[in-house]
Amino acid sequence: MTVLRSVILGCGSYLPERCLTNEDLAKTVDTTDEWIVQRTGIRERHIAATGELTSDMAVKAARAALAAARLDPQAIDLIVLATSTPDNTFPASAVSVQAALGITQGAAFDLQAVCSGFVFALSTADGLLKAGGFKRALVIGSETFSRILDWTDRGTCVLFGDGAGAVVLEAQQQPGASTDRGLLTSHLRSDGRHKMKLYVDGGPSSTGTIGHLRMEGRAVFKHAVAMITDVITDAFRATGYTADDIDWFVPHQANKRIIDDSAHKLGIAPEKVVITVDRHGNTSAASIPLALDVAVKDGRIKRGDLVLLEAMGGGFTWGSALVRW
Repeated sequence: MTVLRSVILGCGSYLPERCLTNEDLAKTVDTTDEWIVQRTGIRERHIAATGELTSDMAVKAARAALAAARLDPQAIDLIVLATSTPDNTFPASAVSVQAALGITQGAAFDLQAVCSGFVFALSTADGLLKAGGFKRALVIGSETFSRILDWTDRGTCVLFGDGAGAVVLEAQQQPGASTDRGLLTSHLRSDGRHKMKLYVDGGPSSTGTIGHLRMEGRAVFKHAVAMITDVITDAFRATGYTADDIDWFVPHQANKRIIDDSAHKLGIAPEKVVITVDRHGNTSAASIPLALDVAVKDGRIKRGDLVLLEAMGGGFTWGSALVRW
């Protein structure tokens, strides 16, 4: 008996033109390239230009994904945009993307799960596609975190960057076997007790301001590895796969030490881990699709590969997804 799977047809990405290096940051805050690299693995990040919006970057990533999938925008009837930095309080930035692409059918909405946003959006789109109401979806992660950073706080401003990534999903009948293409399983979690460990100190109903990102770095690091391995273990249990079966591990690009520790704890070989945090910084919901696009373009990820995704973000939120490319 066949089953309906959400198959990735193509991916795309976009990075702003301006590249901000650690040396550049050292001119304005009390930090050094050595300090940043040792603690995070980050060497540079991209910063959106004045007037460049989250939706602008999302549109460029979406166009690239559509080109990779060899599809016209009119083939899309669902857009799920993961972002914590929308253009406006409302409407959703996704409708701006929809309009810019000339799409007039279907639905478009934003999803907010901070750095876990892309995994949450992928799982949400998968559920809607499998329910039969939609045929093809654009799942996008796009962030302008540079707009919510306190650029005097060296503990946070060195970590984040801007960018966007996207994938095109299509509902397809698959044999129902372990070799099926598409999203095989996803596992989502949240725990609001940890809100104050990573949050923005502003909002429409609290301060009436945008606010700035605040983080207890040590606490986030402490929880990250355990939470990440928890949902990945669930993915293995749900599918019968093990770390040895994984072709590529594409984690949220927050901190190289967290990535390395997670892979080691799970028994995933270092050569299977896709790392872009050194070039992109933490781009929140955009980090996984940006990394996916890098690994597809350089030939690492190929059709039929088993790809493991994971992320953790403020809230806390965390999740995993296992995809056959």
